[in-house]
Amino acid sequence: MDSSQEAIKQLNDLMDQVDEHLKDTFEILHQGYPSETFVRFLKARDWSVSKAHKMLIDCLTWRLQNEIDNILSKPIIPIDLYKVVRDSQLVGLSGFSREGLPVFGIGVGMSTLDRASVHYYVQSHIQINEYRDRVVLPATSDLHGRYIGTCLKVLDMTGLKLSALSQIKLLTIISTVDDLNYPEKTDIYYIVNAPYIFSACWKVVKPLLQERTRKKIQVLHGCGRDELLKIMDYASLPHFCKREGSAGLSRHSSPDIDNCFSLDHPFHQELYNYVKQQSQNKALKIPVKLGSFHVEVPDPDPEDTMIVQTIESELHKISDQNGVTHE
Repeated sequence: MDSSQEAIKQLNDLMDQVDEHLKDTFEILHQGYPSETFVRFLKARDWSVSKAHKMLIDCLTWRLQNEIDNILSKPIIPIDLYKVVRDSQLVGLSGFSREGLPVFGIGVGMSTLDRASVHYYVQSHIQINEYRDRVVLPATSDLHGRYIGTCLKVLDMTGLKLSALSQIKLLTIISTVDDLNYPEKTDIYYIVNAPYIFSACWKVVKPLLQERTRKKIQVLHGCGRDELLKIMDYASLPHFCKREGSAGLSRHSSPDIDNCFSLDHPFHQELYNYVKQQSQNKALKIPVKLGSFHVEVPDPDPEDTMIVQTIESELHKISDQNGVTHE
């Protein structure tokens, strides 16, 4: 048995000893693929069984304490409020790579994250994670006849400004939730439409990242269309990668249906209807308390805190450069 198989076996043996509540939430987490889930947590802790075990137990405890298993039956209502969240937290599923991996577009530069309470943004983010893991990934696995447990993310830096400083706290909360509870779920982060301000920050942040993380980040030229077309069809490109050249958006498609951030996009319609349906099913059994869903956010890793401080100081430096502006 090689060392990775041995580590998986040890972690499995440790998990056999946990109480039933943790086992139940673990089943929802692994969706029928416990070994692959062990591998994710082991990778995130450099194959240390004891550290991976602690991370997994902490994650399962967080899921129980915050009722994450039920989060897909907690709609953000009314729909006008959900639209406000969607308009200011730009994220969506644009399609799939040729290998079947979901492709998520994220509008980092244009997200304002300032039109609803932090709780709604965190709730929405976790709902998208859970919907990806419980609905989207099992469906694409079935379609391709093999396990698919990760996704690709395309980060649009268009419009990134110094005011991004005000969003760093919320972005840190969201990335902490992902790092600790959804580790190794993204194969590659593609950065597109990167302005000067991103390049300046990237230069100082890149050396601070763990090699594992660094390898996952690819900064593409311009809108990244040509590079991304090597791994996905044109229809799966996020809308912000279709801008270069004359191809652009199809004249026949509605911009909102093509825009993966929009509530009118099929992904968001399906997600919203799914959550609404789940909440109605639950309501038949127990009264559902509506309102924002408060999730306790774990403390960030000290290493991540240092990276955030570095980004903040770099942004301040750029803004202090005698009022010089860079496009």
